[in-house]
Amino acid sequence: MKKIVTSLMAGLCFSSCAPMTPQARIDKNPEKFAALSQKDKGLVQQGQITRGMPLDAVMLAWGPPSRRFQGSKDSKKTERWDYDDSRPVYIAHFYSDYPYHIGGYGPYDHGRFSGVGLGVGPEVTYVPYRVASVWFINDRLDSWERAR
Repeated sequence: MKKIVTSLMAGLCFSSCAPMTPQARIDKNPEKFAALSQKDKGLVQQGQITRGMPLDAVMLAWGPPSRRFQGSKDSKKTERWDYDDSRPVYIAHFYSDYPYHIGGYGPYDHGRFSGVGLGVGPEVTYVPYRVASVWFINDRLDSWERAR
């Protein structure tokens, strides 16, 4: 039983890390895909977008955005979708665990000495950055840009 639960947990972990492909999004939303024109269906299956596409087509082709912004331009409803990624930033820190109070700290220490240590430790921080933006006017794709 323990092996089954462990295998199931590992499978769920690995499947959640897998990126969603256009085909996986189509399989998950067949009714949205069926409502598209033949031209849009072909582009969505290839993960491509073009001017005039509806919101659902872009969602199926590129996936859900990281952020959405709504607005207005020339009395028309606008929306911008930003797609983010993240890159690691490595930082080396000097640290010390010099004890604050030798011979007991609070009611739980009971006079134990925790020791003194010095060292340098790496730290990884992931910094988000924008990789693409898509602009819609009246729920139709107007323009987009992607980082190279």
